[in-house]
Amino acid sequence: MISILSLIATVLVIAVCVKIYWKLSTKWNGSYTCLVGIGYYTALDMASRGARVILACRNKERASTACHNIIKATNNQEVVYKLVDLASLRSVRNFAEDINRNEDRLDILINNAGLGFLEGNEYTADGIQYLLHTNHISHFLLTHLLLDKLKESAPSRIINVSSIGARRSKLTVENIDQINKIPPVGLHVVLRDSQLYTTTKLCNILFTTELSRRLIGSGVTVNALHPGVISTEFFRGLTGILKKCLDIAALLLLLTPQEGAQTQIYLAVSRDVEGISGGLFANCERIELYSVAKTPHLAEKLWEKSEELAHLNPNEKIQMH
Repeated sequence: MISILSLIATVLVIAVCVKIYWKLSTKWNGSYTCLVGIGYYTALDMASRGARVILACRNKERASTACHNIIKATNNQEVVYKLVDLASLRSVRNFAEDINRNEDRLDILINNAGLGFLEGNEYTADGIQYLLHTNHISHFLLTHLLLDKLKESAPSRIINVSSIGARRSKLTVENIDQINKIPPVGLHVVLRDSQLYTTTKLCNILFTTELSRRLIGSGVTVNALHPGVISTEFFRGLTGILKKCLDIAALLLLLTPQEGAQTQIYLAVSRDVEGISGGLFANCERIELYSVAKTPHLAEKLWEKSEELAHLNPNEKIQMH
């Protein structure tokens, strides 16, 4: 019994030490840029700088509450929400049409939303694997549909939230055509979802590097980031004892959402990254691209597959010059 208690105590001490280290080593964005021109703490920060902030949300009630709290905290009345379901191509198109029709400009697009685990359904109504759809294809489509507005507002910035998990993706040029397939049923659900998730996070980076190449000279930059391991609703697709264990681990070990928002805020407003495009960042610093993201021709192949899955019209595709 004593040895078990000692083990538990040791684990708790280690957890606390790790938590303290992450707290002390997290860099905070210190830019004083004032924005006249998107999670919650990112929007809060943008609003505090004078930006008109549009929250892209799926849940109307939670979106309304978030807007109310941000307005109250910042006294910025230019904080609104627009509903969008990232598991629906039509919903993304409707959202983009609203932005293009009713907004004068778009200076910053932050593709932040994503899921970590399947929430019951393996495929969306559009026939796209659920995590791939919400974490990559919808961001790919939305960015294309808003690109003209971003170019009109240049210099403007696109920020894609990825993850260090991208390093573990098994995506290759040879298996790119299987990207929309669910792994075999025999694979344990957590391992299966982890494989799907890491691939979508690699997609975020590959999308960033290829988009950067296609936007040279446009005045629009695009960068990706790893926000850190954050305590959010990332595990909401799970239930039971596994979710409870992960929730406890998150409380002990992970960054808060406010801490995790710092790098995307940095990429959105800092003068240090003016003109920088195609980069990967973590803790408010540029880092080396993960080796898997450097695989020759992988970004181009993913781009072609993404155009197909997003059902892009010919006039919506980015033409190379």
